[in-house]
Amino acid sequence: MAEESPTGSDPTAVDPGEPVSIDGESLSPEAVARVVRHDAPVELTDEARDRIELARERVADVVESGEAVYGVNTGFGELVDERIAPDELERLQHNLLRSHASGAGRELDREEVRALLCTRLNALAKGYSGVRPVVVDHLAAMLNEGIHPVVRSRGSLGASGDLAPLAHMALVLIGEGAADVESQGEGEGDCRRLPGDEALATAGLEPLSLAPKEGLALINGTQLTVGLAALVVVDAGRLLDAADAAGALTTEVTMGSTATAHPSLHEVRPHAGQRESAARIRALTADSEIVESHRNCDRVQDAYSLRCLPQVHGAVRDALAHLREAVEIELNSATDNPLVFDAADADPRASGTDRAAVLSGGNFHGEPLALRLDYLTGALTELAAISERRVDRILNPNLQEPHLPPFLAPESGVQSGYMIAQYTAASLVNENRSLGRPSIDNTPVSGGQEDHVSMSSQSALHTRTALENARHVIATELCAAAEAAEYVDDGLAHGVGTAAVYELVREAVPPLAEDRPLTDDVERVSGLIADGTVQARIDSTQE
Repeated sequence: MAEESPTGSDPTAVDPGEPVSIDGESLSPEAVARVVRHDAPVELTDEARDRIELARERVADVVESGEAVYGVNTGFGELVDERIAPDELERLQHNLLRSHASGAGRELDREEVRALLCTRLNALAKGYSGVRPVVVDHLAAMLNEGIHPVVRSRGSLGASGDLAPLAHMALVLIGEGAADVESQGEGEGDCRRLPGDEALATAGLEPLSLAPKEGLALINGTQLTVGLAALVVVDAGRLLDAADAAGALTTEVTMGSTATAHPSLHEVRPHAGQRESAARIRALTADSEIVESHRNCDRVQDAYSLRCLPQVHGAVRDALAHLREAVEIELNSATDNPLVFDAADADPRASGTDRAAVLSGGNFHGEPLALRLDYLTGALTELAAISERRVDRILNPNLQEPHLPPFLAPESGVQSGYMIAQYTAASLVNENRSLGRPSIDNTPVSGGQEDHVSMSSQSALHTRTALENARHVIATELCAAAEAAEYVDDGLAHGVGTAAVYELVREAVPPLAEDRPLTDDVERVSGLIADGTVQARIDSTQE
């Protein structure tokens, strides 16, 4: 979770007492962020509960018929042809969770686990998975009571969904595995790690004995991928607004031109993201005396990192919009297998009875998210890359404007100023470039039954890494641009938006009178981007 802003409370915080409705139809990335980061309670709607109960009745009808149905009374994966006796159906579901909880790597952090719980809860609320309402109620109670299963981050192939992470999550529902339990009341914020049954008991919950299909319904889906992607959508939006602000401030302090944001240029190449970033640059630099002071100078054109800012930032905005579209659909989709329908609405070739149809398909496959996540990873890498080039133009004595000292060091030579901050930015850009594209890889599993997988969770984890790295680079640019502003003529005013951004950075980071470690400075500003403070401060100037 992002640290609280050093300049005050998170401006995006919402009263956690206002519940988020879980209906399987309307969950947004912003609502996920409210549940995950601000502990907004979740509340299942009556309509969703009715759908869940109806789907459960259909599963019970299928079980009673004795017909072989995948996931209900058969084995899993390559073992699909193994019929399971009626008295073994509960054991089948419990063993599924135990065997599939075989993840590796670091443990998911608090917000990642909460995203996993929230998105799985909403997928089940869609009403096609066939679980009992008590299963959904347990998941909601775990979110509301701060019971967070211990989940390993690696092990998912993104088909049949995020099996291993979801299995670690679901073990707690049957009283196994482990969970971190947050204290309520006195000592709130403390956390204890307890076995699954003891963790449930803190909320007055009993371990569940799973009914047919419930184990499969809990672990078959894209919830780690889409949970992380939902947070990426929110965070990348904040980052893009901060990147536009950093670029606008850099344009000012390097005596660049804002003519490149003129609407006429973007009306004849009307990409949506490009037009938006150009409009934001115009708004940020409105009434800037600094820009006006050199409008008639001899320089005809700026370097690409300044001149092409709307085009590059805008392309990243378009990539983010592409991901948001998929995330908003996926958050409110049924993604396990098989799914349960009214027999009248299904293909007559489906398994089932006169009342219920069970359709096997591939809604668990993470490709719709994986490809777009990899696209955004590349886009965020470019956002960091162009920002790092602007940092270099502020610092580099071979490129910077005459009014700026080398590396912004007050005493060049004996001091190094922001020199190494740019090294770190360059290192992070290089790391982003090395992340690769997991979605184009494939390793068949389950005896060849699952012969094409998406690797979507790796894509989501990579995108999160790329975003965190890009945020540090943009924060570095904000710090350097604010420092460069100290060398601009005192009589010249910033633009309406750039003035607000400069002042916000200065509230967190003092001017550089002497060399000092810059890590904390940059991380404070990175925190202001992450928690939405920069975005909110910019927006306040446009009201």
